Amino acid sequence: MQRVVGVGCWGTVVLAWASVTLTAGCRDANAAVGEHELPDLATRHTGEDWPGFLGPRGDSKSAERGLATTWPEEGPPIKWQRPLNMSYGIGVIARGRYYQLDRAGNEAQVHCWHSETGESLWMYSYPTNYEDHYGYNNGPRCSPVIDEDRVYAYGAEGMLHCLHAATGEVIWKVDTRTQFGVVQNFFGVGSTPIVEGELLIVVVGGSPPDAQDVAPGRLDLVNGNGSGIVAFEKRTGRVKYQLTDELAGYAGPVTATIGKRRWCFVFARGGLVAFDPTRGELDFHYPWRARPLESVNASNPVVVGDEVFISETYGPGSSLLRVRPEGKGFDVVWRDEAHNRQKAMQTHWNTPIHHEGYLYGSSGRHTQNAELRCIEWETGKPMWSQAGLTRGSLLYVDGQFICLGEDGVLRLIRATPERFELRAECDLHGPAPTEPSEPRTKLLTYPAWAAPILAHGLLYVRGNDRVVCLDLSTP
Repeated sequence: MQRVVGVGCWGTVVLAWASVTLTAGCRDANAAVGEHELPDLATRHTGEDWPGFLGPRGDSKSAERGLATTWPEEGPPIKWQRPLNMSYGIGVIARGRYYQLDRAGNEAQVHCWHSETGESLWMYSYPTNYEDHYGYNNGPRCSPVIDEDRVYAYGAEGMLHCLHAATGEVIWKVDTRTQFGVVQNFFGVGSTPIVEGELLIVVVGGSPPDAQDVAPGRLDLVNGNGSGIVAFEKRTGRVKYQLTDELAGYAGPVTATIGKRRWCFVFARGGLVAFDPTRGELDFHYPWRARPLESVNASNPVVVGDEVFISETYGPGSSLLRVRPEGKGFDVVWRDEAHNRQKAMQTHWNTPIHHEGYLYGSSGRHTQNAELRCIEWETGKPMWSQAGLTRGSLLYVDGQFICLGEDGVLRLIRATPERFELRAECDLHGPAPTEPSEPRTKLLTYPAWAAPILAHGLLYVRGNDRVVCLDLSTP
């Protein structure tokens, strides 16, 4: 049974089961729009939306300018905040709406809130029985994805939904675990899909029937069945193609134009898979993973020109490849030495950011040994590193990095290869309590593992149980 809850213009609650139609919001909900265009609820019209994981270009970089480069001691002004239940990912934003994938009890939930006010517009839920084998929370790991008037949500148990972005009505859904025989990965499903043309490209990693009874966590005994990557028709949910016996990792697909054609790169469990996303034809596979059974690849590939960077934190570290656009194959530009403990960069869940010939990212497997690091793209040469910030994630905007540590501390850092240059730092807290003896509530608590997102001058950050919207626009 699925449930959709919507809030009407006069505050009335609308509850419906199965197929429903709800108003998109209170402002211009019925304005004339294109056939697949989402009615716009936004009042801010400078800047850009943030419709998918790591932003409009999939690189965690914003094109916005003119934002505040100094912060008050308490941090930027808070526009709104909302509590969260169980989840790890952050939301996405399009046309005045913020979408968040979350879990409450035995329900996975897709929330739609007004991106500027936090007002609830609708909520869709479905039952889930996902249980983490390693003691992490049982909530979703992925961010939603918005394309035109549709929002896609990929739950930790493997349910893939396509919903109407204005109402939450189900357009189609696929139980990937059942359809493709997915054996539960270490931490469930955690690779956010992407839209490529008329396709939705999803990291699935299914297995044949004889792998279904393998003991939990024994992925070394699990083989693939050709559904490592599956492309669905984005409007119908029909399978267009599937390829590779690779099992799923936690990095999302990345697409780019190299030479005269489109490429897609997926950092799967066993290494980098490169293929033609239009036809589903494999170009090459580059093995890259650590030997320990419980190691994972979780950092998205970074594509610059005809070069692709991958990194992990459990062993081999990083490598830079140059793609051969006119033929299948690649050349290794550089790679970390297997027996050298000093790796160029070892990213964990965060994806590093390329800027003007240098790569910036959090390197290190554990909180205590993590460093924010800058390396030269073409050589892997370290330029600088800064310890003591815990593991963290970056967002680039207008010559600055916004860095969110897993401890919830927010920093503004100048994007320069010369040195680590801190511009601002804050630890967000709630309003002062009524009793002077009571401490102020820390808004972002561990684990703050989701990278910040930015849309129309508003910065969105989340910790363990809360999402906070901050205003970075200048007066």
